[in-house]
Amino acid sequence: PEAWPDALYYAQMLLSSYRPLLTSPSQAKTVVGPLDRVKILFQASNPQFAKYSGSWFGVVTAMRDISRQDGVRGLFRGHSATLLRIFPYAAIKFLAYEQIRAILIPSPAKETPLRRLLSGSLAGVTSVFFVYPLEVIRVRLAFETNHHSRSSLSSICRQIYHEHPPRGSTAASGIPAADAVISQVPRPRSGLVNFYRGFSPTLLGMLPYAGMSFLTHDTAGDWLRLPVIASYTTNPNPKNPSAPPILKYWAELLAGGFAGLVSQTASYPLEVIRRRMQVGGAVGDGHRLGIAETARSIWWERGFRGFFVGLSIGYFKVVPMAAVSFYVYERGKVMLGA
Repeated sequence: PEAWPDALYYAQMLLSSYRPLLTSPSQAKTVVGPLDRVKILFQASNPQFAKYSGSWFGVVTAMRDISRQDGVRGLFRGHSATLLRIFPYAAIKFLAYEQIRAILIPSPAKETPLRRLLSGSLAGVTSVFFVYPLEVIRVRLAFETNHHSRSSLSSICRQIYHEHPPRGSTAASGIPAADAVISQVPRPRSGLVNFYRGFSPTLLGMLPYAGMSFLTHDTAGDWLRLPVIASYTTNPNPKNPSAPPILKYWAELLAGGFAGLVSQTASYPLEVIRRRMQVGGAVGDGHRLGIAETARSIWWERGFRGFFVGLSIGYFKVVPMAAVSFYVYERGKVMLGA
């Protein structure tokens, strides 16, 4: 409890003193916005764009088709929800990590890979719970490709809220597609619960994603501080000379980028399942999709590779963003003497 005032003070100082650094996630998200939309269309197996998945030429072709149909603005469909989501997500995640880590790792003697993994996983779960509705809104906006029935941010919120999934179930003939796979579990008919479509695979995916992200970053930092290479990779801590040395900028970026690479690979299959479930109310007859049914559908459609469609785009987006995020996070702590 005593750590909370300090954490809030650090957050206030960051907002007031290092505003340019905190805008970097939004700028980075804007740069990769077109790729993000194409990735969502591939992951959710949009009928119009699924044929392009599997190669970078397909990515370029999909972006060309979107710009021809909707102009440059079409490449940023759903980007407003992304910008609304990125600030609270990052703030809650890093704040929660520091608090949870202080509880699970009260001293250096208690610092183990398992405790690091658990601290990161719980921080990720905490942050995603609060911002998940914005994630669903973003995906639904990005998934829409019909030029004549385009939804605004407010209208897509009303649409999601009032969706009425049927309680019964109907089996599809032959091999079921993504929009024909039906969960047989009764669900609430409408309301706020609709903004948490696909939340269960998100939680399952966040455990390896956030957990592996923090674990890999901290472990890579330990490797880069080994005495044999420390003279090349570290500098003394200017605020606290007795504290562990800080990594040089390139070493910190390397550790963060490697963390993004590992975490994205570990959690990507569950991310694809989540995307399919999130667009469940926008395709077919609006049935809610279960994890097992959605995974089975992806396997029948494309086999093992179906769980990694768009992964190269994910690397292109996540690796530099993770590198910058961890760099700003670590440098912010040094500047504040944390």
